[in-house]
Amino acid sequence: MNTPSIISGVHATRVGKLPGSSCLSLHDEAASGAILDAGLKPGDIDGVICAYSLTEPHLMLASWFSEFFGLSPNVCFSIQAGGATGATMVAQAASLVDSGACRHVLVVAGDNRLTGLSRDGAVAALSQVGHPQFERPYGMSVPSAYALVASRYMMEYGVEPIHLAAIAATMRDHASRNVDAHMRDPMSMDDVLNSPIISSPLHRLDCSLISDGGGALVISAGETRSDLPTHAVRILGSGQGHTHEHIVAAPSLTDFGCKQAAAQAFGRAGIKVTDIDIAQIYDSFTITLLVELESIGFFERGEAGPAIANGALRLDGSLPCNTHGGLLSHGHPGAAGGVFHVIEAVTQLRHTATGRQAGRPELAFVHGDGGILSAHCSLILARE
Repeated sequence: MNTPSIISGVHATRVGKLPGSSCLSLHDEAASGAILDAGLKPGDIDGVICAYSLTEPHLMLASWFSEFFGLSPNVCFSIQAGGATGATMVAQAASLVDSGACRHVLVVAGDNRLTGLSRDGAVAALSQVGHPQFERPYGMSVPSAYALVASRYMMEYGVEPIHLAAIAATMRDHASRNVDAHMRDPMSMDDVLNSPIISSPLHRLDCSLISDGGGALVISAGETRSDLPTHAVRILGSGQGHTHEHIVAAPSLTDFGCKQAAAQAFGRAGIKVTDIDIAQIYDSFTITLLVELESIGFFERGEAGPAIANGALRLDGSLPCNTHGGLLSHGHPGAAGGVFHVIEAVTQLRHTATGRQAGRPELAFVHGDGGILSAHCSLILARE
């Protein structure tokens, strides 16, 4: 039996407004950095998994990138699962390595959504979100769909706007310590609450950013760990959960597939929620993170908000979370946003997160969420 797969290399580009960048240039920079970090050469890569791009919506992006980068992999494909894409790519790469189909799989995503996507292009892309018969004709937007979830969650579990504001402020504090983050300026809870309403009850600063950036990882066979120039991070388990695509068809506005995804990952890893030292969880909106924290089991229903307001997610808190600043402040270039969560988990487990290291964690939980809390993928990672 093969030794379980490891994450051997990671690299993230700067995030924010990157004039002159492109989908392929960001893929190239991220991939080059991850391969170098793993102590490998491009010719060692025998598997490539890409995500998708809004600025370059190529039907076969992984093949196009491989051609551009000069790779001829044994396995090559792309994945589209919204914000769950990053974690899903890692899980699929681990399966390829664990099966023996590949030895070193490159996972890469990047997009220049801030500088490369026009307003009309953004509207056209987002117009594809929402059910064509029951949502789009009535003006449903992504923020309004998440606002619907927020309203229901507030009613059932007593969540208050200040609890959501505490999430945004915490993410900004983490990003202020990250030299590569998109937004590093100080931001208070009052700043969040005083920002314009986008879709009640969500304010502008409850929403993630639109950024340029890219990230990549190399997932390798476990027996190669002795050759690594850096500390190996083992993939202990993964899981997925899918309950709907469109929010109008969701069986619940408070229970989502993150519960099933996390339960599978914990079960396969053979550990409990209470064993986790650090978490990197998808935060497209503040309510996204709060719902997932409670659904996964890090907090009981109705308890996450007050705990976060009291500092639970901070670097010295009971559950350091999104220590790079998350999508809310580090940046959100599309699928690469979810890749950044995995990269940050690896960086923290290596104990090399300069300026923002949260103790000396041994176990990390990562979660990606695509659509309107639709597609979910969880990962459990461990420091070797």
